[in-house]
Amino acid sequence: MNLEKFLVISKEVKSALEEGRPVVALESTIISHGMPYPKNVETALNVENIVRENGAVPATVAIIKGKITVGISKNEIEYLGKKGLNVPKASRRDLPVILSKGMDGATTVATTMIAASLAGIKVFGTGGIGGVHRGAETTMDISADLEELAMTDVCVVCAGCKSILDIGLTLEYLETKGVTVVAYQTEEVPAFYTTHSGFKADYRLDSPKEIAEAFYVKEACALKGGMVVGNPIPDEYAMDLDYINGNIDMALKEAEKLGIKGKEITPFLLDKIQKLTEGKSLESNIQLVYNNVALASKISVEYAKIKN
Repeated sequence: MNLEKFLVISKEVKSALEEGRPVVALESTIISHGMPYPKNVETALNVENIVRENGAVPATVAIIKGKITVGISKNEIEYLGKKGLNVPKASRRDLPVILSKGMDGATTVATTMIAASLAGIKVFGTGGIGGVHRGAETTMDISADLEELAMTDVCVVCAGCKSILDIGLTLEYLETKGVTVVAYQTEEVPAFYTTHSGFKADYRLDSPKEIAEAFYVKEACALKGGMVVGNPIPDEYAMDLDYINGNIDMALKEAEKLGIKGKEITPFLLDKIQKLTEGKSLESNIQLVYNNVALASKISVEYAKIKN
């Protein structure tokens, strides 16, 4: 297998993995598609610092010149941040073409999971996972993230699925695929910008150690697929449920009017909601990512202790 032609792992990440130290995978869509430069670079570097402060090694993943790169450098983060939307979003289906043509790519949740799994990283901290889009019963618009969670053995810490999605149908889909969904220190699955979704989690786990133990058991029993850890946004950054849902409805109506669909829909909706909320949703988005990577780091630390 010629995987080494297409996979680059930084020295820091490689040595941490060889020594059994905790490592946390981080995605790069937030850098090129999540917010404007230089805020995107500043946020990505802050995320890496938070991982280090919580005892783990950060491994930001991106495709750089046709290589799946696990643990990109500060210069590469800056490079992706400046290129912004000119860097294509890369999901599983895009990898063969992007890699064969030597292109750059910003990794989604699905591709970051693939890269983490190839490298041997078990925990991934992100903002929100993709899911079943509203109206999917007619459009069949379902994120590849869900299929990846069904197949790839990575623990994904997120603030639930993005609020623009159909949370109920997303949870049903994950159940069908046998994906364990737990909520951290809460009874409800969080809904990205807000702590409340109205959907009860299957399990509430109250410590990073409990989550690490559950993920370890899943692996020990050879139960294929990932685990979703729903970590609610801190209360001080949470948005009112009715307020955010009203703005989502307005954004969805505009997307429908403009005929926006497929992979363009999520960035359009997030950008529109940011404008409608006068930037409040972007600040919430950044804070929930910081919160998630801190928890992911603590889970990774506990997982490393169990493994060692």
